[in-house]
Amino acid sequence: MHKTATLNEVDLAAYWRSKGLYVEQIAQWRAQCEAAFNPKPMSAAERASAKRIQLLERELLRKEKALAEAAALMILRKKRRRSGDWARSNDQYPGSPTNHHPDL
Repeated sequence: MHKTATLNEVDLAAYWRSKGLYVEQIAQWRAQCEAAFNPKPMSAAERASAKRIQLLERELLRKEKALAEAAALMILRKKRRRSGDWARSNDQYPGSPTNHHPDL
C-alpha cells in the first residue's frame, strides 16, 4: 500500500505540494488513467473513421516504402553510370547501336 493511501485530503494536498504537484494535476492524471483503462464504446461512425484512418495509414506506409525503393534504385543507377559500369561511349563497342545499354 502506498503511503498516501491513508492520508486525509489536507495532508494529501500538502504531500503533493511538497513534491511540486497540485491536487488538480493528480485528479486530472487519475481521470486520464481511468479513461484509458475503461474506454467508452465507439459509435459506428467512429469505428468507420478509425478503420478508414488505419487503411490510409497502411496505404501511406506502402507508398513511402515504394518511393524509398525507387529512390534507392535511382541512386544505384547514377553510381553505376559514374563508375563506368555500363554507360560507355559507342567507340568502346564497335558496330553497336547508338544507345547500347546491356542492363535495359
